[in-house]
Amino acid sequence: MAEARGENRIFRFGIFELDAGSGELRREGKLQPRLRDQAFRILVMLLDRSRDVVTREELRERLWSSDTFVDFDHGLNTAINQLRSALGDSATSPRFIQTLPRRGYRFIAPVEISAVRSRTPGSELAPHGGDQALRRTEDSDQPESEPGGSWILSDVRELPIVSRGIVRIFFSLIQLLYLSFYIVSLARLSKVQTILVDSGNPAALLVVVIVVTAAVGIPIRLYLLAAAAFNYQGLNRKFQRLFPFLLFLDELWALTPFLLVHQIGIGLAIGLTAALLYLPFSQRSLLLMDFSVRRAP
Repeated sequence: MAEARGENRIFRFGIFELDAGSGELRREGKLQPRLRDQAFRILVMLLDRSRDVVTREELRERLWSSDTFVDFDHGLNTAINQLRSALGDSATSPRFIQTLPRRGYRFIAPVEISAVRSRTPGSELAPHGGDQALRRTEDSDQPESEPGGSWILSDVRELPIVSRGIVRIFFSLIQLLYLSFYIVSLARLSKVQTILVDSGNPAALLVVVIVVTAAVGIPIRLYLLAAAAFNYQGLNRKFQRLFPFLLFLDELWALTPFLLVHQIGIGLAIGLTAALLYLPFSQRSLLLMDFSVRRAP
């Protein structure tokens, strides 16, 4: 199916890998059902020109011979639908294949191309480091593997398919919530100190903790808020790296309702703390939903 050439190309995008030489599609390393010929060839064209528009006319000229009497529109739509099904993509909220009405299609996800020389008779195997990697993008949104295993933390395959806009709105609201915690606590620091003294806690030490963690948390929340608002590339991956530190910071601030225990009561303080303890994990899950590309039910 692939064009004859001196090298086999491997396309990597999201959690998928396509071997243009063998036609094999893998998802997280697992072999998927083989793509039909037309669907495979369309996918290779789109990957080869990721971020560029591949017009319907180009697809007709390259993949449908002029003497073939078929319904081109029906054949093309069928092939695109097969690709979206294989990739778990959606026409209304695309992660991979974007439709430009009456124009064509565009592959919008980051793509990495590895060009590996085919082995010819009499040639030696190229060393492992000799493969030429061609980057289509400097940044990838693919999340890194998580410590601890998916039996504790949510796995991308377990999460529902949610609109990117909704995900970013909820993620931004959480950042605004933490930002308000920090700013209000710093603005009313004298009041917080009085509450700590009245409760018999080591006020000076806890005030220092509040000031330091708020001073660190404010720029982080502003960055995450801007990243969500302007759709930064690589936000998912960067958040995964920040997650262990943010987990500690957020779990520490989850105890703040106990500063108001005399005003709100022990029961409500425990309930609010329990909800705040969950927020770091909800942020992670939201960004995994934003990244996830799974089969629609």
